[in-house]
Amino acid sequence: MGTHHKQTVLFAVLQQQHQPVSLIELIAQLPEGEYAERTIRRWMTEWVKEGKVTKSGQGRSTRYQAVPTQSESAGGQEATTDGRFSEAGSRAIAYVRKPLFQRSPVTYNLQWLDSYQPNQTQYLSDQSTEQLTQWGQRTSHHEAAGTYARKIYNRLLIDLTYNSSRLEGNTYSLIDTERLLIEGTSVEGKLDEERVMILNHKEAIRHLVDNAHRIEASYNQICTLHYLLADGLVAPQYAGKVRDHGVRIGASTYTPLEDSARLDKQLHAIAEKASQIINPFEQSIFLLAHVGYLQAFTDVNKRTSRLSANIALIKHNLVPLSFNIIEKDDYASAMIAIYELNDLQPLIDLYTISYRYSCQQYDVTAESLGFDEIRVRYRQQRRDIIRVIITDELINDALERYINTRATAMIPVESQADFIEDVWEDLNEISPTRIAGLGITQKQLQKWLKLRG
Repeated sequence: MGTHHKQTVLFAVLQQQHQPVSLIELIAQLPEGEYAERTIRRWMTEWVKEGKVTKSGQGRSTRYQAVPTQSESAGGQEATTDGRFSEAGSRAIAYVRKPLFQRSPVTYNLQWLDSYQPNQTQYLSDQSTEQLTQWGQRTSHHEAAGTYARKIYNRLLIDLTYNSSRLEGNTYSLIDTERLLIEGTSVEGKLDEERVMILNHKEAIRHLVDNAHRIEASYNQICTLHYLLADGLVAPQYAGKVRDHGVRIGASTYTPLEDSARLDKQLHAIAEKASQIINPFEQSIFLLAHVGYLQAFTDVNKRTSRLSANIALIKHNLVPLSFNIIEKDDYASAMIAIYELNDLQPLIDLYTISYRYSCQQYDVTAESLGFDEIRVRYRQQRRDIIRVIITDELINDALERYINTRATAMIPVESQADFIEDVWEDLNEISPTRIAGLGITQKQLQKWLKLRG
């Protein structure tokens, strides 16, 4: 039995369980002698991180359960055909999954955007926005913009980068994505474009969080997000700028606009209408749909739409949308439903189920990670300072001056004291087992420790 087949069988057995089960209980239901406990444990760890499985308890009390489908998690409020889409969504999906020759050719529908009146037209029902708000609200109205995103910044960075990249076909695993983002460790054999895609997400997400207090849904911000996401992946003259040539959409009968002046005008109109939308979730789904639909840029349009969809959520201290548990093919079909039918229902279905799961995951993160936000945000700066201290053999007054000078130059005023404290803590605890990623040798460390006394 091949590895992929084994994983498929294991997950199917797990989905059949009506309550959380232990590894021993799970193994008892599998073909005898086909599975090693260590392998199952590793797969479970990967699935938990990918959002496919939930884990509870510790040690011998550890239990696992497959994440329920949309029909299960919605409590039976609306029947679904396949666990992901509502009945209305499924009808649209069935159409766009027909062969191309059975679907009508279409081009950009100017009337669809023109007919949308901010705060009058609603893509999300009042019931939907109320439910999303209940799931996503985490801070008081008095908290500064971006407070919650900064609280779960590390998890947000990893989840949103991984899932947004995954939806574009990036083959980095969740663990490899985390290592690249946090430790700068690339994976041998992976394409350079995949690495750049991940690192570009990091810059774009950092931009959103760092500027949450002043960022708005605007033409310039959408172009800025595209620039950060596309830098190094498209020709320099097209990063952050509307294209001046035609593009085609694979597996779709949709032909986007080709005239750059019209594209620019439409992107301005999308941004203007989005900026007027009061409800953050309505603005979010509006940008997710219309930025992706317009295809204003030469490439990286859907990635730009996904991060644009988080502008209002981050600004209003709502749980961000990380696009967890959305399958690539489902997302592609939902976007094609927008391209060819201007039908948002499949995308709303995916948005809703993913958002609920994101909220559950971030609750666990915020409560259990206990990470130091300053340590996470300025990890590389802290390591750079420590490397120079050791390689340049700085001690005593020279050491203290260097730390204070670099902190003042690199770190925002409100974070400097905590950052400096973190640097001193690392220096006081440094040892041969704690120099990974610092770019120093054991010999250099031992010489500095001896000088320091």
